[in-house]
Amino acid sequence: MQATAAPSTGTSSRLHEEFQRPPRSLARLVFDRFRRHRLALVSLIVLALILVTNLAAPIFAQYEPTFIDARNRNQAPSATHLFGTDALGRDILARVLYGGRVSLTVALVAVSISLVIGTTFGLVSGFRGGRVDLFLQRIAEIMSAIPVFFLIISFVAVFGANIFNTMLIIGLLSWEGLARLVRGQTLQVRAQDFVLAARSIGAKDRDIMVRHVLPNVLPFIIVWITFAFTSVILTETALSYLGLGVQPPQSSWGNLVGAAGNLLDIQFHPWIWLPAGLMITFTVLSLNFIGDALRDALDPHALID
Repeated sequence: MQATAAPSTGTSSRLHEEFQRPPRSLARLVFDRFRRHRLALVSLIVLALILVTNLAAPIFAQYEPTFIDARNRNQAPSATHLFGTDALGRDILARVLYGGRVSLTVALVAVSISLVIGTTFGLVSGFRGGRVDLFLQRIAEIMSAIPVFFLIISFVAVFGANIFNTMLIIGLLSWEGLARLVRGQTLQVRAQDFVLAARSIGAKDRDIMVRHVLPNVLPFIIVWITFAFTSVILTETALSYLGLGVQPPQSSWGNLVGAAGNLLDIQFHPWIWLPAGLMITFTVLSLNFIGDALRDALDPHALID
């Protein structure tokens, strides 16, 4: 009979080190998986730089965004105006940095509104089930059947184009996808033993949803938030480009891109629209890469490696 070969010393040593290693926490597992995505790490740095420069706009911008330098209209980038000036002589660098504040604020508020509505709808619908679930899902289906962008345009056209209306209507019409996501995950979680145990000791439905179900659904909500920011930024850009979003003289990335609405500016004055366009591109790409990495890092089927 052939003898079985003994494991090598190197293999035994590695196995011993693996068993001696302290167990990793869930947060550590997620972090280890996230940092494997090099593009996501680079995107975090890029996004951090964009946020810092926008929040510290008074430090980086030499001029106010509404200051008019009539002697230097349509000036190309120079030492006086690093990103050039527009047709009125306003500094493009200042308008891009201050406009980033507006665009990111619109995204933050709109996503927050959608987050509250979608999470509440999804939790209640998935946890309660029955007629409540049927009723709430019919509302979600109605929302999904409405052409959202055209409804947003109609709302803004009727009630006025300003930053408040832009944030409000985008937030009120962007929660349907999150509600379906949260409902699906809630249906899975509510059948778990720890939920049944909480019910058996008399815990209220509200407490079970907040303390037991929501923490298990939270990773999926975090991933949704990153992609929702991308969607809202692009929606605000489109509205402002059409003149139905943030109104001049207040700047945003959208109306800065829309300021180059003629072929002459596109061909001969690219500095008017290109910086804001690049800001939108870098922000959207960074959020998408971060969202992809978070989706992989928070995948419960992959957290065991």
